[in-house]
Amino acid sequence: MMQSARQPCVVMITAASQVEAQGLARLLIEERLAACVQILPAMHSLYMWQGSIEQSDEILLLVKTMFDVFPRLEETIKRRHSYDTPEIIALPIIRSSAAYLSWMMKHVSSVDEKTEREIIEREATPAIP
Repeated sequence: MMQSARQPCVVMITAASQVEAQGLARLLIEERLAACVQILPAMHSLYMWQGSIEQSDEILLLVKTMFDVFPRLEETIKRRHSYDTPEIIALPIIRSSAAYLSWMMKHVSSVDEKTEREIIEREATPAIP
């Protein structure tokens, strides 16, 4: 299902440890792929993996972001995550206070802003003769 460009969402991501969760959260904030990441304490997960029921302790991240940056967020997580198949699930935010939504939009870069920054950086870099 396609979502409108600046629609807010919450992305759920599980991590194997508190250290990994902290690193992923900081990276998403630094890259302006999230306005806020909440790291919930340890939980116990049961799941199917390669034909067997597995279980492990995990940390849950709740990422406040926008659908238009989801592809970049997903690629960033896949590159840095310790799991072969990390949980990356986006859920739409149906309603939000106007002030919170405005704050989120201010702190999550849009696709257009990212493209604009890349163009400015490219133009500022001297061409190689």
